[in-house]
Order: sequence, then C-alpha cells, then structure tokens
Amino acid sequence: MSDLAKLTLDEVHALAMEIFAAHGVSADHAGALADTITAAERDECKSHGLFRVPGYMATVKSGKVTPDSVPTVQDLAPGVVQVDARNGFAPLALKIGREPLVKKARDQGIAALALVNGYHFAALWPETEALAELGLVAFAFTSYMPCVAPAGGIRPLYGTNPIAFAWPRAGGRHPLVFDQATAASARGEIMIHERDGKPIPEGWAIDPDGKPTTDPTAGLAGAQLPFGGYKGAAIGLMIELLAGALIGDVFSYEAGANDNGDGGPAKGGEFMMAIDPARCAGGGVNGREAQLAHAEGLFEKILGQDGARLPSDRRYSARQRTPTEGVTIPQSLYESLQELRNG
Repeated sequence: MSDLAKLTLDEVHALAMEIFAAHGVSADHAGALADTITAAERDECKSHGLFRVPGYMATVKSGKVTPDSVPTVQDLAPGVVQVDARNGFAPLALKIGREPLVKKARDQGIAALALVNGYHFAALWPETEALAELGLVAFAFTSYMPCVAPAGGIRPLYGTNPIAFAWPRAGGRHPLVFDQATAASARGEIMIHERDGKPIPEGWAIDPDGKPTTDPTAGLAGAQLPFGGYKGAAIGLMIELLAGALIGDVFSYEAGANDNGDGGPAKGGEFMMAIDPARCAGGGVNGREAQLAHAEGLFEKILGQDGARLPSDRRYSARQRTPTEGVTIPQSLYESLQELRNG
C-alpha cells in the first residue's frame, strides 16, 4: 500500500467541509476554512493545508472555539475597521472584513484592519493576495503562542510571528506575495519534520537546555530561533506590538498562558494594512500604471539573474499543476481525516 493518498482539489475541499460539518462548525465558517485549506494544498503549502484540520478540530472538541460564531464589524475611524471574530476562526472574520477595508483604503488612500478575538491557524498570504488582486498593496501581521526565544535568550517568548506583503501586478499576472515567519522556520515545518522522522536544519531551534539541535522533537520542546538573530527578533517584537497592544489583543506569551493546550490555535489578533497605490503617486490611473510598470522593471532585473526568482513563484507554479494532477498527503493523515469525517 502506498504511504501517500492522492486527492483532487475538489476532494480536498469536500473532505474538509464534511469534517467541519460533522463537528458542528457553521456552514459559513466551514466554507471559509475549507477555502483556505484547499488554497494551501493547491499551492503546495503543506504545513497549512489538510495537515491543520486535526488542530482545528481539537479546538472545537475542547470547547475553546465557538464554531458558529458570527463576526461583527465596527468602524473605528475613517481609516480603521475592527472585526471581532467573537471567539471564532479567523478566515471567516477576514472574509467579512475585506470589503470595508478595501472601501476605506480606496477612500482614504491607506487603511487598517484590526482583527481581534480570533483563532488564526493559516498562512497570511491568502488575505494579502486577495487584496493585491483588487489592486491594493497589502501587509498582514499576526502573533501566535510563545515558541521563539528573543535574541540572546533561550526561553520561548514570541510567536513565530509571520509577516506577509503583497504587491499588485498588471497584465493578468499574479500578485507578488511573500509570507514568512520571523522565526527561522514556521512551527508547522518543524512539526512536519517530526512527523516524517527527519532532522531539522541547524539554526532552526535549540533544545530545552538552550543547546543547538537538529532534533525536531527537542526543538519543539525547547525554543525556535528568530531568523537573522537580533534582526528577526526585532521584527518579531514589532509584530507582537502591532498584533497585540496596538489593536487591544494579547501578546504571544499571554495567549500561551490562556491556552488550554489542546494542540490547536491560540486566541489572538491580526493587524492588516491596505494601500491604494493610485493615491500615493498622483496622476490617477496613469500614475498607477506608471507605478506598476516601474515595479516590473525591478522584477525583470531580478529574474535576469540565473537562479533568482520572485517570492511566490513556486506557489504559482504549483497552482498550475495541482488542478489537473491533484495533491498528495500522507496515508496516515488521510486515515485520521477519515476518522474525523465520521464524527
């Protein structure tokens, strides 16, 4: 028997929907979650695809998440909108908040979205890419639970604290998007290494005694490291402030203290910014066209170097293959998902 199970993207979406429905997740939440998971599988972002479903379900089973919550939107200022996830999963809250954020960005030139009281367990590129497809420049920041040591320290304090950025492109091109942890790796990547029995690269983590390790289990028990030492740590600190104190939500260490340890996401916030490029350089549509053309010149210079690529090119390449070739997941994960589907 193969150790891999193959699914079409439609099957990925249907399986996720069936699992969520079997556990009392509302149709709106289930749809938003299934869309996010399917997009991750489509783009071969394995650590944020079906791999995450058991974690989502753990939070429902433990009673931590409200699976039928209805997010609420509050207009805080001409350029600020707040979406309260009401103790629910983040994808639905982000979907509901997108339209008011876009409107404010178009009206004011720049706008912010503060998502509070939600559970974010996905990548950040889906929400930033969606804004860039509408012609906006976008940023997103979120924290997690304490798993990354500050520079020079050996105890977890920050989350992996990812940052995402998206830039719109003309001519039907996909937006330029990057989404990266401020840790040397996403936590999910270490978890996948542990699941698959593979060592992690040096520099990703330290063990509970503060010693460098390539053992994923020891790294998960110890602390992850920021990328670039104090440089990554400084950006991680910035994200703690943006996704925590700035919007009135928790820091990673506070999220960890309040978490029930069910293995799913912790409650926290997300801060987003959207910028209308047409309002930044003047000239209306002509100015925007010049901006995009100017950026394309830079991208051409990058791609003109052998071996160089633009951020997200690998995802977009996968996006061309997977609709016809399907995706694969470990057979063990597939069997676990089948058990979850059965309630």
